[in-house]
Amino acid sequence: MDLLVVDNDAGFAGKLADDLRGLDHGVTIAADAPAALHSLDRQAHDAVILGWALPGLDGLAMLRQLRAQGMTVPVILLSTRGRTIDKVEALRAGADDYMVRPAETEELDARLLAVVRGRRWRSDGDTIRAGDILVSPGRMQAWRDGVPLDLGVTEFGLLAALARDAGSVVTRIALLRRVWGHDAAPATNILDAYVYRLRARLAMPGRPDPIVTRRGIGYLLRT
Repeated sequence: MDLLVVDNDAGFAGKLADDLRGLDHGVTIAADAPAALHSLDRQAHDAVILGWALPGLDGLAMLRQLRAQGMTVPVILLSTRGRTIDKVEALRAGADDYMVRPAETEELDARLLAVVRGRRWRSDGDTIRAGDILVSPGRMQAWRDGVPLDLGVTEFGLLAALARDAGSVVTRIALLRRVWGHDAAPATNILDAYVYRLRARLAMPGRPDPIVTRRGIGYLLRT
């Protein structure tokens, strides 16, 4: 599997990465949430091992942001916090599993396999069709006219948000909240920038732009 380890303890993350590589996994290390989100935006990881005590945006907040963006990558939260209330909070935020560190690498490996299999099983048949566009939120994959689309995490989250209400206008505020979280500022131009990028990804010769702009209101994905 291709794994992303997110932890600001360089020694711990490096040792864990070495152990997992010894079990034939590919491992990328990120020291904080921005670096992790950047990595997830650039490549498809099979699962994330996420620390709680990250600088700035902590692990729980990052997890909530991922789920708000529609990202379904399996996440195991690995923390020194062992209270039941902490485990419950993490699971409710969208973690697939929770382990208290230090954890045995073999057990972590088994749990990774279990959560990845579980996500793949739940994603069967989980598709949304909008015209010639097909979106699978569970597998984080999308196609146009049968051709796979190369989308980053945020681009995919935006497409999935539009596809869920295909044929109807989705307001700017609704898109900002679904893709970037509840604290997104309505006046920001980040939405317009990502719509521009998504349009470029969806463009096909001889095919109309599938995204319709309703100026001052929002966007619509054609059916």
